[in-house]
Amino acid sequence: MAGPVLARELAIAPRRARHFVFRTVYIAALLILMCTSWLVLTGSQVVLGIGDLARFGATLFRILVPLQLALAIFLAALGSASSVAVEKDRRTLLLLLLTRLTDAELVVGKLLASLLMPAVMLLGAIPVFLLISLFGGVSTMQVVSVFLVAFGTIFLAGSLGSTLALWREKTFQTLSMTVLFLVLWIGIWEAVAMLFPVAEMGGISISTVVLTVSPVRATLAVVHPVLDASGTHVLPSALFYLIFSVVVGCCLNLLAILRLRVWNPSREVRSNQQDRQALETIWHQEHHGKVDEQRAEAARATHVDSMRRAQQQEESRAVWDNPVLWREICTWAYGRKVLIVRVAYLLFFTMAMIGIHSIMSADQLISTAGLRRLVPTVATPLVPFFMVSMVIINALAVNSITNERDGQALDLLLVTDLSPAEFITGKMWGVMWVTREMIVLPLLLCIYTWIQGGMELQSLAFVSIGLLVMNVFVTMLGIHCGMIYSQSRTAITISLGAVFFLFLGAITCIMVMISFSGSFEHQLWQFLAFILGGSVGLYVALGIRNPSQAILWATLLLPFATFYAITSFLTGSPLQGFLMVIAVYGFTTAAMMVPAIGEFDIAMGRTEAGDQ
Repeated sequence: MAGPVLARELAIAPRRARHFVFRTVYIAALLILMCTSWLVLTGSQVVLGIGDLARFGATLFRILVPLQLALAIFLAALGSASSVAVEKDRRTLLLLLLTRLTDAELVVGKLLASLLMPAVMLLGAIPVFLLISLFGGVSTMQVVSVFLVAFGTIFLAGSLGSTLALWREKTFQTLSMTVLFLVLWIGIWEAVAMLFPVAEMGGISISTVVLTVSPVRATLAVVHPVLDASGTHVLPSALFYLIFSVVVGCCLNLLAILRLRVWNPSREVRSNQQDRQALETIWHQEHHGKVDEQRAEAARATHVDSMRRAQQQEESRAVWDNPVLWREICTWAYGRKVLIVRVAYLLFFTMAMIGIHSIMSADQLISTAGLRRLVPTVATPLVPFFMVSMVIINALAVNSITNERDGQALDLLLVTDLSPAEFITGKMWGVMWVTREMIVLPLLLCIYTWIQGGMELQSLAFVSIGLLVMNVFVTMLGIHCGMIYSQSRTAITISLGAVFFLFLGAITCIMVMISFSGSFEHQLWQFLAFILGGSVGLYVALGIRNPSQAILWATLLLPFATFYAITSFLTGSPLQGFLMVIAVYGFTTAAMMVPAIGEFDIAMGRTEAGDQ
């Protein structure tokens, strides 16, 4: 059923260096986190016996499993979505539809080919998690169950991403809807689990249903297993969720197979091409030329554009001084169905506001366990909302460049008299205008939280200004990656991956420090060394193709700044974290913008830095 599409990927993937680099980096990161956690534990506590080792293994397991789940969802969903969307942007999907490939071979082959990377990374991580079980506190069945949930999740998320990509006509729509659908799905079931913890539906408890359909709840059930009367672990949630994810994923793929030619009509295209070829023959022109001309005139008169011009009596629309900005704002540059993205985002905003209202009504501002004892509970709906907003803005920014390149319009723009400043600023302001809901609504949510008493006025000012700076940063980051990488999928992966690394990486480090030491001072240097490795990787991703001293310093400082800002917030010093975010992220934005404008040809890859 997979056909030659998967066979080609299996033959080519081992020849790519990134296939080995990504897998090696992921496994090395897990091992480094394990070693760093051990250094934190031994540096702050005395390990007395097997019980302390078992607690260490269990705690490390609880930290790494959610991190792996988030990474698996990201790679599977966005990887499969971008793989199909890029084919559509380059119009190569129509060529595939004209071949002898069946619909099932095309859909299933593209899906499995895009899931090859996350699946290999998960397989490579199995020995690391089995190594954790040697400390105690974690059983082998827990490790197996965790990976069953992970494999089911990547299949379901990948199926969702590929189906949406085959349905939608623009890459931005595909990526945004994939992220929003996944977040809404997880958020809805989290809300159901919190609001109806003991309710039943048709004789089945709501908690059982949530464990079956939510990857987060299924993972938590594995990490925190229950015991039966005999004392053995009962872990049915992993198998139930695996069955559910496989069934739903197969249904999504079946829908994509059945609707493939409807969403992407290759037969109509081929028929239209044959008709145009017939009209171009000498015989047809000699015998039917006049009739065709009359028909063409009649058709042009009834066309919607002709009728609109006749009604409005206008020759053309006025274009602004910056035509790039005019095109981004005044036209449907990213498709008319972008309204669906806005509706889904408004639904997510409503859920976040309801979550904040329920938290404030219950007067549960502070939780008591783990990381949450230092973080207000009101941040639970705020932080995911902020993250999703920045991911959507970044996705649109990188696609604003890659769509031009895939549509073969970028070269035409480069030969016009557009200045680099007009191009870059037009794209930046255009992206921020299209995603205005993702910029304004998080600010309104912060204001609502302040009104309800969940945030002080000083914190409101810090968060609002910080969000604006971060929005400009992720916008410029997307444009930067879109300019320096010619492959659209590579640009999308690196841009979104940088966003995830900066925030999830720092949060993971802080979770380790809190879980094992309870103090930020213990074994700080180990974490700084770990973050330094991430800084080097960030520079390789963002600055190696267009090197500059500013980007070098920016990429070295970004992880440290993010780490310092979060720790400053947790330790009750928000002003220092706020100033660090403004300074470093503002500098990084300028470090990407200035070369993009001043060295435009080098950034676009038309010339090299050493050329005169």
